[in-house]
Order: sequence, then structure tokens, then C-alpha cells
Amino acid sequence: MIETDTDILLWINGHYSEWADVLMWYVSRTKTWLPLYVILVGLIIYKYRNWKLVLLILAGFAVAVGLADYTTSGIIKHAVCRLRPTHEPAIEPVRLVRGYMGGLYGFCSSHAANTMACGLLFSLLYRNKYATAGLMTWVALNCYSRMYLGVHYPTDIIAGLFIGALYAVGAYLLLRCFVPELSSGSLRAGGAAARPGGS
Repeated sequence: MIETDTDILLWINGHYSEWADVLMWYVSRTKTWLPLYVILVGLIIYKYRNWKLVLLILAGFAVAVGLADYTTSGIIKHAVCRLRPTHEPAIEPVRLVRGYMGGLYGFCSSHAANTMACGLLFSLLYRNKYATAGLMTWVALNCYSRMYLGVHYPTDIIAGLFIGALYAVGAYLLLRCFVPELSSGSLRAGGAAARPGGS
């Protein structure tokens, strides 16, 4: 399994081009996606139109993504201590893009966990197939970029996706406890504003 993991990583990292180097470099940067996060917040505000509910939902995102990031980067990476491919002397040299090597340990991927937590939670709340398809493409592109840059093995990515999905589903179920209408589907665009006490 470890050999297969390494072979897949080296195959992805070894199939490169100048334009892909530039694309994957920016895909992997968190700052690149700041406009997307602003759009997602705007869509949540538009759908629910109730500031208390919106703030509760945004708190759910903060908890899901924050826990996903802390679990992967703050706990598992230092517990497992698996070297990133770029720091692993036992495999053939990994091709670097702009000299980027990442931190020392790579299992599991916080990029995969964070994007999955955000994308899946939004998809569960927004319930739009086009938004879901777009966000899952965004998650996949981020994950591929991490292997393309040589800083994560495929199993790092898979484990990160699992953790992110776990926290997204957990946050969604928790939000449903506070807002039962989320499970009944009665909250639609403008629906929260129409309820007594809606702002």
C-alpha cells in the first residue's frame, strides 16, 4: 500500500507543465479562494435572511473548519510524524514548484480536510446540485494541487477528506438541533424572514 501510495504521488508530480505549475500553485493558496468564501457567505445570507440564523450557521462553519484544521495539523500530523514526500529521503527526489516543500509532516492533509468541511457543510445547507458540483470540483482541485506540488501522498488526502466530511456532517446535525426547520426543508429563500420573530 505504501509503495502504491508513493507511485501514484510520483506519477502525478511527474506529469507537469509550465502552465500547470502556475495554476496549481495558485489553486493551493488559501488567499486565492477568499472571493469564493465571500460569495458563500453572501449566498447563506440571501437564502436565510435572518441574522441570528446566519450567525449561527457561520459559527457552524467556523467550528467545522476549525476542528478539521486543528485535528489534522494540531494533533494527527504530530502524532503520526509521517514525513511529506518533499522531506522523505527514501523516495526519489520530488519535483518542487517554486522551491515549495511544505512543513515537515504531511499526514493528514489539512487542505483536504478544510475544503471538504466547508464545501460539504455548505452543500448540506444550501441544497443546490450546481453549487454542490462546483464545490466538490473545488475540493478535488485543491486535493490534486497538493499531490501535484508533491507535498501530500494520496492517503494523506483521503484521510483529510474523511475528517473534513466527518466534521461537516457533525456541524450540520448540530445545527439541525438548534434549527429543526433545516431538516424539514421549510427554510427557503426568504422563509426565515417570514417566520414570527424573523429579522
